[in-house]
Amino acid sequence: MSAEGSITHWIRQLQEGDPLAVQPLWERYFSRLVELARQKLHTFPLRGQDEEDVALSAFHSFCAEAQRGKFPQLADRNNLWRLLIVLTANKALDLLRRERAQKRNPQDREIVTDEALEHVIGREPTPEFAAQVAEEYQHLLALLDSDELRSIAVWKMEGYSSQEIAGKLGCVERSVERKLQRIRSIWSHAESPP
Repeated sequence: MSAEGSITHWIRQLQEGDPLAVQPLWERYFSRLVELARQKLHTFPLRGQDEEDVALSAFHSFCAEAQRGKFPQLADRNNLWRLLIVLTANKALDLLRRERAQKRNPQDREIVTDEALEHVIGREPTPEFAAQVAEEYQHLLALLDSDELRSIAVWKMEGYSSQEIAGKLGCVERSVERKLQRIRSIWSHAESPP
């Protein structure tokens, strides 16, 4: 079984309530989550918890919610990694908020400010993340075999409804829905760019 196939299998097993699926996912992602949390928290002095606690909390939340069926669209390693990034960033932000609440003592000089909290999630993506998203976007569009499919995908990502896209193409909405389903099928079987 390929790495992608095994991860997809473990996700499915976890969603079906199989506790044995947790261990291989843990082994695959935990150290990456710790590193991500470390990057988010590296400039903030913390009292009782650290990046491993953040990663553990994020992974635990993911497993619990996946078993409860909260992520029905979760299908592969790409979706899983994006979800884990969001959960880890949110847990880091929660930790900093708790630290901030504990540091409201006016004599304490290491107060975590709103600006510092914003650093954890940022107003804008890091250049590396933006480059990764742009690369993934171009990769996905390149997988589509016609300009029409690429246009439909772009319009959908820009927020146009199927009815609006049908109007742009001069066709019926059902035709757009079929093409969107084809796009989803192509993308669901795609590998991430190297």
